[in-house]
Order: sequence, then structure tokens, then C-alpha cells
Amino acid sequence: MPPPTCIKTQPLLACDPLKMTLEFKQHTLANGLQIIAEINPAGYTAAFGFFVRTGARDERPEELGLSHFLEHMVFKGTSRRTAADVNRELDELGGQANAYTSEEQTVYYTTVLPKYQDRAIDLLCDIMRPALRDDDFQTERQVILEEIAKYDDQPPFGAFERSMETYFAGHPLGGRVLGTPESIGQMTSTAMRGYFDRRYDPKNMLLSVAGCVDFDEVVRQVESLAGDWPTVESAAMTPATTTDEQTKIDLKVPDSSQTYVIRVGAAPSIANDDRFAMRMLVSMMGEEGGSRLFWDLIDTGRADVATMWTQEFQDAGLLFTYLSCAPEDVDANLKLVDGAIEVFVKNGPTDDEIEQAKNRMCAGLILSSERPSNRMFSIGNAWQLRGVYETLDHQLQRYRSVSDSDLRRVLAEFPMHYRTEVRTVSKSPAT
Repeated sequence: MPPPTCIKTQPLLACDPLKMTLEFKQHTLANGLQIIAEINPAGYTAAFGFFVRTGARDERPEELGLSHFLEHMVFKGTSRRTAADVNRELDELGGQANAYTSEEQTVYYTTVLPKYQDRAIDLLCDIMRPALRDDDFQTERQVILEEIAKYDDQPPFGAFERSMETYFAGHPLGGRVLGTPESIGQMTSTAMRGYFDRRYDPKNMLLSVAGCVDFDEVVRQVESLAGDWPTVESAAMTPATTTDEQTKIDLKVPDSSQTYVIRVGAAPSIANDDRFAMRMLVSMMGEEGGSRLFWDLIDTGRADVATMWTQEFQDAGLLFTYLSCAPEDVDANLKLVDGAIEVFVKNGPTDDEIEQAKNRMCAGLILSSERPSNRMFSIGNAWQLRGVYETLDHQLQRYRSVSDSDLRRVLAEFPMHYRTEVRTVSKSPAT
């Protein structure tokens, strides 16, 4: 077994009273499973997460919602553990554990005290080879259907789904992560097993580790538990396609005192370094507090919500604008939004706005980095999606080095125009 690689990083640019030096280590098993770690000997906790490069964009039309369904089934037991055993052990470890599914990833994670490292690794590796029993499948199908029904009763959620479907013009990136009642109702356990074999290939998986951990012991244990996981040939990613035309849709929802408007436009992808400048621009324009939309619409009482954010995929990026207000105020408020964006694109941000945005971004990164669990997510995402290790210093420097000319150049390329607008329209229960 080759020795793991090690990169020593410099002390943080942020306040660092302990003057500690973090270590980054990486190891790849013979079957392609990667293990990465950012080791903090002064940490009080240890975080572990399996990142599987699979999500809604990897599903065939008849598999809509399968990635998320499978996430649920992973916790229903293995050849060594029942579902009750899995839940009991998670409780015994006393930390935090959960999972999530997105368009491009499914992630299973836990944060524990360092003394429980071996137990956490054993449990995570075991559930990555779930039993996928037929009885559990039928039971969990009802849980998924109830989850879909719950979100269907929340108008903003359906509007977000519709905006993604429209913007991506039939590409799987616009597919509903939860699936639909029809797709989940028709799904079979056989299809799930085939999907698992196809997508949970160790070459398609990564174990991210952060905090106070014994990396050599992690490698030894994972080699023993996961070294014999079989590999298959994975299908190549289908490039994203988006709509070229501006589309406006009215989505009928149960009677509501609010109207929700979601607009979607283009932004840099996760692979585009301009994402740092774009995040800053969006913060200045639509941060939930202290942005131009906040002062124009929230502080004045015109709207309940008026915000913007970006979402970044491997080969596409989105800019969301979200407005919630009384139905009679929608048109006037959208004119204010359009006018504020027009002025911002024409004149660019002020020096004060730039400085405040940099402070917000850097402070947020520093605060979140204090938790090993957040560092586990950060290094795991960067390594899986871009193949790089990013220290906190590196991330801070990326924001601090953004110049006024960078911001104006990115704003010219991504001028906050929208291509898809979905607006909720109330209907009576009898309609």
C-alpha cells in the first residue's frame, strides 16, 4: 500500500491564536475509492462523509427521484445491520448524522467525538452497501410519497421546481430531486438495485474526513472494509442544456395571501473562477440583509422577501431572484427589482459595497470553518467536483483579490438577466 500524500498548509490568514498547522492527506484504494482528510490535532470533533457523485442529473426519465429514494434506503439496513441497528448506533455515537441528495451529489455524513472514529467509519462503510430489501422498499415508497405531498402544499417549492424544469429545457439537471408521485409510484426495487450498481461505483465515491482524526487508521480500516467493493464503467456526464428564450409561467396554487415569483438566469459554474466575483455581486444586490433589494423592498415594507443567490453545477450556473409579496404589489415590486438591476449593471458597485461584500464573504467562511463538519463538506465538494484541495486561506484570498475591474467584467458577462420566470397564482379549492 503506497503511503498517503501529505500537504502542510501555512497558518490561517484569519485570527489563529493557536498558530496551528493543518495537514491535508489523500489516499486512493486500488478500486478507485478516494480518501481525503484535513487534520486538525487541536479539534474537539471528527467529521466523516461519503460523497457519491450521483443525483438527479444522472437519472433516466423513468428513474426520476431514484437518487433521493436510494438515500432513504441506505439507512434501512445491511447484511450486518437492521434498520434499528443503524439508528441505534447513530444514537450511541452521540454526534450528528444525516444525508442529502442534490442534482449532482448524494452525501452521507456524521460528526462524532474522536474516540468514536473506528465505530463511525465501520457504520458508514457498512451502510454504503445497503441490503435494499423489497419489504423496506415498499414501506419507504410511502414515506417518499408523503414527503412529495408535503412540499406540494408549499407554493414556493413547486415554483422552484417548475423554474428549474423550464430553465434546463428537458435536461436531467432540471429534474425533480424528490421525483413525482407517478415516477415514485411506478419505481421498482429491481430498478433501484441496477441504479445502485451503476452509480455507487467506488471510483464514483469519496470519503472526506476533517478534524481530530487518525488518518493512517482511517486508511487501514477503509482498506479492510471497502477494498473489495466492485467497480463498473460509469456513463459520461451529459452536458447541460438551457433555454435560450425568456419564458414566463403562471403556476396555479391553493389560495394564498402571498404571490411568489422565482426568476432564473445564468451565472458561472462551479468550475469557473468568476464564481467568486459573481457571489460578491449577488451579495451586494440581493443579500437578505444590507443589499440594494433589501433597502428598496424589505426595509420599506413593500415585500416580505426579495433576495438573490447563485447555484453552481459542474457545467452550468444559475442566478435566482426570489420575491414574495402581496398579489397587488407584484408588478410594482418587479419594476423596482428591474430598475435596481439596471442601475447596478450600468454603474457597477460602489467602493463601500465592494468592501462590505468582501467582509461578509470572508467572515462567513471563517465562522463556518471553526467546525470540522463544515470543513469536511468544503474539502469534499472541492475535491470531488474540481479535483483540488482548498485551504481556508486560499478561499479567503480568492475573495480578497477580486478587483473592481473583475466585478465589472463579470457583471457584463452575467448581467443578471432572467430567462425563466414562474409566478404563483391562487386558485379556489374548488377549481
